[in-house]
Amino acid sequence: MADSNVTLWRSQEHSSWIRLRTLILLRWVAIIGQITAITVAQQTYHIQLDATLCYLAIGVSVMGNLTAILLFPRNKRLTEFENFLMVLFDLLQLAILLYLTGGLNNPFALLLLGPVTISANVMSTRSTLIVGGVAVILTSLLAKFHLPLRTESGLILQTPELLVFGNWAAVVIAIIFIGAYSHRVSSEVRSMSEALAATHMALAREQKLTDLGGVVAAAAHELGTPLATIKLTSAELIEELDDWPDLKEDAALIREQANRCRDILRDMGRAGKDDLHLRQAPLSSVVHEAAEPHIHRGKSVHFAEGPAVDGDVQQPSILRKPEIIHGLRNLIQNAVDFARANVWVEAEWTPEVITIFIMDDGRGYPSQMIGRIGDPFMRHRRVETERRTRPEYEGMGLGLFIAKTLLERSGAELNFANGSDPYQTLSSHQDRLGAIVQVSWPRNLVDAQLGDTAVLSGANQRIQI
Repeated sequence: MADSNVTLWRSQEHSSWIRLRTLILLRWVAIIGQITAITVAQQTYHIQLDATLCYLAIGVSVMGNLTAILLFPRNKRLTEFENFLMVLFDLLQLAILLYLTGGLNNPFALLLLGPVTISANVMSTRSTLIVGGVAVILTSLLAKFHLPLRTESGLILQTPELLVFGNWAAVVIAIIFIGAYSHRVSSEVRSMSEALAATHMALAREQKLTDLGGVVAAAAHELGTPLATIKLTSAELIEELDDWPDLKEDAALIREQANRCRDILRDMGRAGKDDLHLRQAPLSSVVHEAAEPHIHRGKSVHFAEGPAVDGDVQQPSILRKPEIIHGLRNLIQNAVDFARANVWVEAEWTPEVITIFIMDDGRGYPSQMIGRIGDPFMRHRRVETERRTRPEYEGMGLGLFIAKTLLERSGAELNFANGSDPYQTLSSHQDRLGAIVQVSWPRNLVDAQLGDTAVLSGANQRIQI
């Protein structure tokens, strides 16, 4: 998938996921809470407030809600900028109301965290930083500038200065910490969701290609009989039309075209039959198929397979799962992209484990990123460097994530290392100093001889050419 497509995908961004009605509903809840708090403070605790200004501030919020309801449809979804304005409006309205009701002496000052949390969850980093910065400024101003709270007897309710400073510090720290925490977590959740969607698309594509092979094989088989009949009939006509040279020529043309259709269907049927057969295939066949798109890209790809110390001489046949094919293909593509000249793909097996090593002679993985390999959208290389290294490739930075996810789905365990690391234990080859990937499966999960292969065998027997 091209970068331009990903940019479009991700630029429609999460802010457009939020409906205007959702924020309107939240604002109604806030309005009811504000009216209730002011009414209780006046009627129950006899706090002297400037009710006119307080209700005017609340009335502005009410008018904003009513205007939004009348002007926009129920299914209106906010853009990034519209969402930013809505949250900023709520933040300023709350700050004005706090100014009229004691500033940071008012325990409801903690509600300043609400707009910041909303922005951190649904808006970009820039918008979140602006909203958070405005919230910190307003909190600082409210610590110094506010109308005092007075009781019915005229006594001013004033929190000690030390506690005011503590309240200010607590609110500011909460704004920074909760905002950063919420933004980070929501960003990772969105990245993982988008990456998993891309993984499912890749797996669906591989599954469709596999299914298409079966359709081709069946079509080739079914069309074989009528084509044989046409060929036989045309041959008989050629023998009987010696006195009609024009018609004999037409009959010869029919036989020639029937032969051509037979050859085309034979080639298509061979590919389709191979796909069906490779639902269970020798390990080396699966590895070669995974690598096939990348073996003619200017790098030497070396294959090797054999038993480990206590393994059987006979090569195992494994289930040809789309997850395995596509996952290995992505790993091999990554090795070919970054290799200088050579890539090694080696397979070995024991009675318990089947293991594949993919190694190259490139620069290897950045040492600081080894522990994060497989995270989605982990592409922090500079654009020009990326273009020089992989001039023919445009992608989303999801190759390793998709490979790791698909292979783990098939039951594999992946380990990554650099051959240049003197402490790595994945490979003993001294000349392979680039990236090393080890993919290991418990044999009972992928070995076709250890599972129930009757259905697969039956399917192959029903579709024969």
